[in-house]
Amino acid sequence: MSTQNGNGGPLAGIRMLDLGRYQAGPRCALMFARMGAEVIKVEALKGDESRQNGPTVRGQSAYWVQYNSGKKSLAIDLRTEKGKEVLTRLVKKSDILLQNFRPGTIDIMGFGYDVLKKLNPKIIMINASAYGQYGPHRDKVGFDPIGQAMGGMMYQSGLKDDPPTKTAFPLIDRITSLHATIGALAALWEREISGEGQAIDVSLADTGFTVNEIPITAYLGNGHNPERPTSYGGAENPLGGMYETSDGFVIIAAGNDNIWKRMCEAVGKPEWLTDERFSTRAARAENGSAINGVLSSWFAEREMKEVVEYLSEHSIPCAPVNNVEQAANESHLHEREILMEVPDPIAGKIHVAGKMIKFSRTEMVVGSTPTVGQHTDEILKDIAEYSEDEIKELEKDSVVARS
Repeated sequence: MSTQNGNGGPLAGIRMLDLGRYQAGPRCALMFARMGAEVIKVEALKGDESRQNGPTVRGQSAYWVQYNSGKKSLAIDLRTEKGKEVLTRLVKKSDILLQNFRPGTIDIMGFGYDVLKKLNPKIIMINASAYGQYGPHRDKVGFDPIGQAMGGMMYQSGLKDDPPTKTAFPLIDRITSLHATIGALAALWEREISGEGQAIDVSLADTGFTVNEIPITAYLGNGHNPERPTSYGGAENPLGGMYETSDGFVIIAAGNDNIWKRMCEAVGKPEWLTDERFSTRAARAENGSAINGVLSSWFAEREMKEVVEYLSEHSIPCAPVNNVEQAANESHLHEREILMEVPDPIAGKIHVAGKMIKFSRTEMVVGSTPTVGQHTDEILKDIAEYSEDEIKELEKDSVVARS
């Protein structure tokens, strides 16, 4: 069910104009919507193209709803002068404008930061792009995989004999959206002191380097260039990898000394505690094949659920390596409302991103996904202060669309 919190969430009273597309931009705006901000999704007259992205649930895009539920939809043609006038009025009454066009595009549209701050000195502008608003690759286009590839993460992922491995989901988009969210929240706080807004610049490439910062730091410092392991539970990574059970896989993290002691007890190998080959973390890595030869057999003789429960009882970090069906049925997902089912105008009801942050007093606000132009009337009348006759004229001229 949809959550409507009495006090509107911790960001009630903040208004954001979301000109974002795909994920990195819209996901940031979703975070603001979940925290109670009024987020106006500015989309084309026929709707944002990602409304058509699969997979679908009873005709509704599972992709679209994850990034746009709980927002208001304003359908408008920003290529027209009258459409630009509508956005101008909204800028004057908003706190944040988010966009993730290619650098320079928003300036051509007439809404670069130099223009925005004249219209509204307090406005905060979020610019999300592939390579940033400046730098050697500024004018190139790109999506999530460029961040994974350029920063070295893709080459670090997978096994030694495999080709570079991309994550199955857009990790770089998600982290970039969080960088944008954090930056905008900081700018809102700083605005309380200075009275002025500012522009924020985040990019997929920047994020790609930050997620691989430890290996890059080691290389820049001493030339260390790490190689990928030959197996997920192999000699190079003892007690910090993936092991196969009789019906699936589990991941464990038992590398530090305290957890190593508990692991020895759990698998019935107390003699390992006095074995010089395993006395330190470095020694265990050097002699990892001796450890994993035993552990591989130990795991293979047991079921995944049994292993996770047993090792958890010994305070050893471990988890099942779930497929999508198994993940969808995890009690944690539902009890902590990470996904929540809400009413949907197309699917009837659908699960959307839920309460990823838990506030002690102000709950996250989880709403339904708007139809194209569902809130055009409301936004034009109540915020932009257009009369009904003026709205009809805009609609007649194909400047806006109402549902």
